[in-house]
Amino acid sequence: MESDLAPYTLIVDDDALLRTDIVELLDNVGFRTLEAANSGEAIELLKQHHADIALLFTDVQMPGKNGFVLAQETARSWTHIAIVVVSGDVKPAPGELPEGAHFIAKPFSAETVHGHLQEILPDGQKPAPLKRMSEAN
Repeated sequence: MESDLAPYTLIVDDDALLRTDIVELLDNVGFRTLEAANSGEAIELLKQHHADIALLFTDVQMPGKNGFVLAQETARSWTHIAIVVVSGDVKPAPGELPEGAHFIAKPFSAETVHGHLQEILPDGQKPAPLKRMSEAN
């Protein structure tokens, strides 16, 4: 990944409206975004673009493999990718989240997401606007 380019986040949610909201939220802190409607699409994007992806932001409930399985597969195959799993209905059981991954319950605020991103992403993977937010606090 070139240091002058913002990192990518892969957003996975089968609800197009929610996915659009999350894209906007992450665009606002400087990420470039890739989108997938299910885990199959997400795995294909990860295979193609994993070197440029800093963050996986996935819902739990969707067609195919759920977000917990996607998170585990991502953590095993691409250890440099930070992981955020979200759900309004399901909370992770012990061991369902990969080590270092964060869970956020829906509905969530932009501030909640930004706080988790500050914790989970190393400084080298934070887009400039997110870094500035961290420095301002």
